[in-house]
Amino acid sequence: MTTLTVALLQLARPGPDPARNLALGEAACRRAGAMGADIALFPEMWSNGYSVAIPDGSDDGDVYRHPSLWDGARTSGAPRPESVWLGEPITRDSPFVIHFRELAAELEMAIALTYLERWDGPPRNTLSLIDRHGRLVLTYAKVHTCAFDLPEAGLTPGEGFEVCALDTAVGEVMTGAMICYDREFPESARALMLAGAEIVLTPNACELEINRLSQFRSRAGENMTGMAMANYAGPGWGHSVAHDGVAFANGRSRDTLVVEAGEAEGVYPAVFDLDALRDYRRREAWGDAFRRPAAYRNLTDREVRDPFVRVGPDGAPVPGRGRP
Repeated sequence: MTTLTVALLQLARPGPDPARNLALGEAACRRAGAMGADIALFPEMWSNGYSVAIPDGSDDGDVYRHPSLWDGARTSGAPRPESVWLGEPITRDSPFVIHFRELAAELEMAIALTYLERWDGPPRNTLSLIDRHGRLVLTYAKVHTCAFDLPEAGLTPGEGFEVCALDTAVGEVMTGAMICYDREFPESARALMLAGAEIVLTPNACELEINRLSQFRSRAGENMTGMAMANYAGPGWGHSVAHDGVAFANGRSRDTLVVEAGEAEGVYPAVFDLDALRDYRRREAWGDAFRRPAAYRNLTDREVRDPFVRVGPDGAPVPGRGRP
């Protein structure tokens, strides 16, 4: 049996101090390495602990809404969306990222590192996948930012989903990534599957309750793809989870769950049977086997119709949805 182990780093949310977060993250990665993990997966935006400063009463939090709901909704003096993040954005060649590249090479373990990335304009919510040799092999920015709300209304969204051939001790594994709100859109995991993903890494920073957990299970089953998600620990949070995507075996339905944490802080190994997953993908009916793309033309239509129309306080539509 050929296995791949993804260590879900379910850590307490730190503050916005990157030096402290670097030390805490290194300790967690060393624990994962001692467990024999092939990949260590951080929660969302580890470099600043997803830390924000939104003054009480400065905004009702709903940045994009239906036009009929805007009258008097936004208070005066609301902060600029990009100003609500605590902690400096960092670049891919920053000491923070370089440190984890060196650590990955030392531990001979891939690290899926998350951070608030400096960008031309508002920052990005980013994951960089570092292979076991310390090389950056994939950098992905969250496509489905929570544009309806602060603080994520102050981010630059990513523009697409990519997959890399990750070199591991058991050979190349086609690996992709999505972040938090991305997993609530079937198109995210579907795009990664179509790009060849066998394993999808998903950093997270929110409550994982039954509906979100059920969505994640569905993403694995409908794409025949292994899914791994790391969330922050704490009351109402936690529940980092992994599913192997193999929904049937020996003619019977089976539970795809590999591991689900509780709310406590810890490093939770998710062990994927790659042989079983690859055999299943060669013979079963989901994924791209029987899709009919010609029937799905409206999936790429940019026009939004009622009741889903949303605009900001300036009357502009949600970024990326208006016609060019």
